[in-house]
Amino acid sequence: MRALKKGARMSDTCRHKGAVNRWRAGSALLLTSLTASGAALALTGDTASLKVTQKGRAFAPGAISLQAGEAIAIVNDDGELVHHAYLESSDFSFDTGEQLPGSRTVVRFPKAGHFTILCGIHPKMKLAVSVK
Repeated sequence: MRALKKGARMSDTCRHKGAVNRWRAGSALLLTSLTASGAALALTGDTASLKVTQKGRAFAPGAISLQAGEAIAIVNDDGELVHHAYLESSDFSFDTGEQLPGSRTVVRFPKAGHFTILCGIHPKMKLAVSVK
């Protein structure tokens, strides 16, 4: 049993210990919920027809073709570089925000057209996307 600090009452120690245990229980429940929901999200809508990597300040491959409704996974395979893929078009647009190394973003193309995905950090990075 832990000794009480000088001037502390037994009820103060018990209240603190109870608060820590409630915090731990709440944290465990939150973590379990997030893990379960993340797994469910990964299984339902996180599939991609093609993988595009970002490495060495370039998209690879540099051009892709897919059908309307298909999705691509944009993966930052650079060990140290942050990327920021985006597309602005009157028909379709998206913005991944900052993509840290190892991150993966799935983008679905709902409409046919010719699009160019750019990196907001590295202006020479371009990915040509043809959607039929």
